[in-house]
Amino acid sequence: MRDIWEDIIAWEESGRQFALARVIETWGSSPRRVGAAMIVGPEMVVAGSVSGGCIEGAVITEAQAVLAGGTPRKLHYGVSDETAWSVGLTCGGEVSVFVERHPGQAGDGSAQVWEALRARIEANRPAVLLTRLAPGPRQHVLIDPQADEVMAGDWGPAAAEAQTVAATAFSTGESEVATVADEPVFVHVFPCLDRLLVVGASHIAIPLVRLAKILGLETVVIDPREVFARSERFPVPPDRLVNTWPAKFFETWRVDEGTHAVLLTHDPKIDDEALHHLLRSPAAYIGALGSRRSQASRVERLGEAGFTDEEIARIHGPVGLDISAESPEEIALSILAEVVAVRRGAG
Repeated sequence: MRDIWEDIIAWEESGRQFALARVIETWGSSPRRVGAAMIVGPEMVVAGSVSGGCIEGAVITEAQAVLAGGTPRKLHYGVSDETAWSVGLTCGGEVSVFVERHPGQAGDGSAQVWEALRARIEANRPAVLLTRLAPGPRQHVLIDPQADEVMAGDWGPAAAEAQTVAATAFSTGESEVATVADEPVFVHVFPCLDRLLVVGASHIAIPLVRLAKILGLETVVIDPREVFARSERFPVPPDRLVNTWPAKFFETWRVDEGTHAVLLTHDPKIDDEALHHLLRSPAAYIGALGSRRSQASRVERLGEAGFTDEEIARIHGPVGLDISAESPEEIALSILAEVVAVRRGAG
């Protein structure tokens, strides 16, 4: 659902009424993962996808009915269904979709839960949203999986059970249908976004930030050079742009397993200062711009500074997959291709 988050917020703020459709279960060859979402407004206005196209028309029609009547609907499509060929689901898979009026516009208490979820996502904090699927009144509850507490909504006597279900799903990182108080519940996991940390607001950083945001990465750019660390240089601005030295930045910013760092300055004073922190951090990826000769010099400097061969070997240098990239956009593409490969366990 994060891929259409900006659309959801824009529609909210425009006052447009709309339905939210989410994939809650899949079997076999399904084109979209559990948690994928689509929003549907009046007059067939749509953002997002629940199937990559094959059942979209059928879900949009059902969403119009939900908007008109207000009652949520649980839909199921599979190749054995009479509707399979008419809706286009011929890939051999099955998918269940839950369609409801957008919770933020509901008058049943769900709006408070949605506002809490919005705050968590915008702060890049984890959350788990539970949605009751059984016929009858809608029910949502938002749980902080790290603090193991209910943030918004009320599941009454089943609150402890809901927290346990949320914690289990969060530990696996997978959204799923579970049972709370003997009723089916969709447990929608919202983990923190992985981060792209860019050291050096160079010309390559501009397309790198733009492409990274398309891929759903939180983007942070730091540069001690004031002439480069200016927001007007970025048509698509990073989530954070900080004019400071790496050592100062790392005093208050924690590098975790979701951090992917790219060093772009070509200046050892800046890049090496960042590397001295990153090489002994749990960062998932560390890449440094430069030629093979630059990388050899970098390795020598770090060795003299006391870093082990194993630590230094964490650096992807020259950064990016070798696609003979030349332009800033091509270099940015090669960098993010390597980041994706590492994230998927292929790099």
